[in-house]
Amino acid sequence: MRQANIGGTMSYNSATVASVVDQINRSYFLPAIQRPYVWEPDQVVALFDSLLKGYPISTFLFWEIKPENRRNWQIYSFAEQFKYGEIHNEQVEPDGRDVVLVLDGQQRLTSLLIGLRGSYTIKLKNKRWDNPAAWVKQRMYIDLFKDPGTEDTEDREDIGITYGLKFSAEKPKSDERHLWYKVGDILDFDDEDQFHKHVEDILDRLPETITKGQLSIARRTMQNLYRKIWKDEVISYYMEKNQSYDRVLDIFIRANDGGTKLSKSDLLLSMITSKWNGIDAREEIYDFVERLNNGLDRRNNFEKDFVMRSCLLISDLDHIYKVGNFTNDALATIQERWPDIRAAIERTIRLVNGFGIDRDTLTSVNALLPIAYYLSKIDRALDGSTSFEVRNRELIRRWLLGALLNGVFGGNSDQTLGVARQVTKEACELSDDFPYAALCEALLRRRGRIVGFDANNLDALLGTRYTQRTCFLALSVLYDEHNWGSTLYHIDHIIPKSLCTKANLQGRGLSEEKITKIVSSVDQVGNLQLLHGRENLEKGNVDFGEWIDTREPNFLQRHLIPASRHLWKPEMLLEFIAAREALIRDRMRSFTPPLRAVGSEGAGDVGESLPAAR
Repeated sequence: MRQANIGGTMSYNSATVASVVDQINRSYFLPAIQRPYVWEPDQVVALFDSLLKGYPISTFLFWEIKPENRRNWQIYSFAEQFKYGEIHNEQVEPDGRDVVLVLDGQQRLTSLLIGLRGSYTIKLKNKRWDNPAAWVKQRMYIDLFKDPGTEDTEDREDIGITYGLKFSAEKPKSDERHLWYKVGDILDFDDEDQFHKHVEDILDRLPETITKGQLSIARRTMQNLYRKIWKDEVISYYMEKNQSYDRVLDIFIRANDGGTKLSKSDLLLSMITSKWNGIDAREEIYDFVERLNNGLDRRNNFEKDFVMRSCLLISDLDHIYKVGNFTNDALATIQERWPDIRAAIERTIRLVNGFGIDRDTLTSVNALLPIAYYLSKIDRALDGSTSFEVRNRELIRRWLLGALLNGVFGGNSDQTLGVARQVTKEACELSDDFPYAALCEALLRRRGRIVGFDANNLDALLGTRYTQRTCFLALSVLYDEHNWGSTLYHIDHIIPKSLCTKANLQGRGLSEEKITKIVSSVDQVGNLQLLHGRENLEKGNVDFGEWIDTREPNFLQRHLIPASRHLWKPEMLLEFIAAREALIRDRMRSFTPPLRAVGSEGAGDVGESLPAAR
């Protein structure tokens, strides 16, 4: 290890990968101001590829904590057995150990740790997150026969990887073209003589069909791997020794100004952690986000930024989401209001989850903020059966669906949120009802944002297709039912898609032009409905005219399906969609309550204008 002093409190050092990895989670830890690990497996592979090629992997920034200050800071371990999507690092007690905190380089050091000593658990595509079989623990392997100096059709040249590195759940099978070696096994050989014997043992066991060229490549790759991990001091880092948190925070922010950007919430959490008294802000907010995403009735995908933005809005602070608005006074206000903020956010998520809106269908988290602000003002949930609760759940549902489907909070939404908060605040001084009409009117007049549906924007809703993320939202608008979250619902093709294929339609005497139009129209909203999951599976590909005879009498009316049986055939799909779209247009006239001036009486009038549930 080499060392050179730079200035008074910072020194430059160099070390081997093996020596640094050996200290991770023994002396080297993470401060509370660090973000979670976010690299993908391909990025880890690229780092090791760069290492083997002798490319620089940038400098690191460490902070040496004096023994008397070890317990003044929350410290966290590096993720060694990493699972994709995890946001937590475990908190660590120093227990008399030397403590060095990594201010810059966490992603790279964690990647080195995973590649050499740990694992990366990935989620398989097209499998549900809550399915244990969807998750596979992988370790890094290298193909010793792969010549990094030659092109290969199996290379990932698009990302510049030329060494034969990859993650795999099991050790790949070696053959005459591939010789796989677990990269982490290189850590077993701190003695160079033992390592050379290890290499020769591997090569001596190979069949005689292996060429001298392959043996040479394998030996060269193994020696290079050993040299880069054990011999070359490729880890260059600065060691900060000053114990001032403010100084270190400033260094941290500047050091992380490039590369993979820190989110605002990462920086804000560092500020809150240092300012809040009696609360571990990092753990509090991380745990709360984890609860919102995985601890409620449906799965969500919120980030810390959503919570931090909510803190400003609900606390009636300057709602523009920038670091400068989180002043010491603001942080004190947020800490004081935190129980109320947390309660309002959770009530909001539970409410919209009840509408069937979750991580798969929520297209704008900012659309939830006016709802959270309203629920903080009335300081109650809306999960009961009183007239007030039923009425306001429906007002919120209609407003939220209109806001999401019309993209009300798209682009820069700061001004839109400001208008929504001001209107809600004024309305709540007069009534506890959700100010649907006042919000619609103000957003249209002051921001040009349309919440409701009319002839100008209904075509966009009708143009929604089966594969779009907003499809469930568009369909749920068609029903008075709002408790979609208690049962699994499927999006169903009324006229089965399997009966609207080109092959099936060609035998029905249709022109090629009409067949093409039918095939391209089968996924439109006009041919879609929401069914219970079990009911949809039972329906399958059964002809609709046959299946509908098994349903209750009001099924067609409830799902806005034209009653003319001759339209229920695949060859009549275009006419069926046109007739159903006409019913949808009629339905949408009653979806948006008329705009009324909001007062204690006006808010009630809005609720009374809602149509009776079918």
